[in-house]
Amino acid sequence: MPLSMRLLLPTLALGVGFVSGFVQPSGLVIGAAFIALLLFGEKHLPSALWWSLSLLACIALAAHALPGFSPWQLWPARQISVDAPPYALRLSWDKLLVGLSLLAWWLGQADSSLTRLQPRKLGAAMLLTLIGVPLLALQLGVVAWQPKWPQDLWLWLVVNLGVTVLAEELLFRGLLQTRLIAWLGAWPGITLTALLFGAVHAPFSPLFALVAAVAGLGYGLVFHYSGRLSLALALHAGVNLLHVLLLSYPLRLV
Repeated sequence: MPLSMRLLLPTLALGVGFVSGFVQPSGLVIGAAFIALLLFGEKHLPSALWWSLSLLACIALAAHALPGFSPWQLWPARQISVDAPPYALRLSWDKLLVGLSLLAWWLGQADSSLTRLQPRKLGAAMLLTLIGVPLLALQLGVVAWQPKWPQDLWLWLVVNLGVTVLAEELLFRGLLQTRLIAWLGAWPGITLTALLFGAVHAPFSPLFALVAAVAGLGYGLVFHYSGRLSLALALHAGVNLLHVLLLSYPLRLV
């Protein structure tokens, strides 16, 4: 895809956020610099420097550590599960910018899926992750069996897939895992990425971080065995959907 077309993804989101009042002038400047770094810096900076700066910028934006961005609250805080705290659905413009900017970068990378496809291992990794991660969360007591159909589920689906899953998979699998595999080899790179994925979920609880690390291992294997980030995205979204439909959401109160 031409750069001009890819550039539309993050710049349009940044512009809409600014016009809507969710992105302040400082956020507009930070966002524009971030887009320029990801899409233009790779060709003009040393590879290690570009990667390090891009990774740090992605983490800072995704963690809401930079000024100039306000979330759009789509749901007021409400209890989705009887055994879980109230949950408010918000669209975070800084995390959306991370996902769309990384997507614009990723669409400009060479496609290696045809040389990496391993159907049997891929199928096993997808099935084990989809079944094993919810069962592990149940076994550890992080969640309980709580089947439900939340009101306005479609809004949750849009935000979860279009912001959360997109940003996390492009950051951890697209940007981080590919580089770690190149440096360390397949299994160390995939494992370290999964551990880091778990670590960012540690503020919720140590046990939830463990579940997230196991899930991250599954997403990483699916990406590695297929070469298709879209399959890791689909698996991540599927696990999250099972969580919200069948289990305590966001987490069980203990």
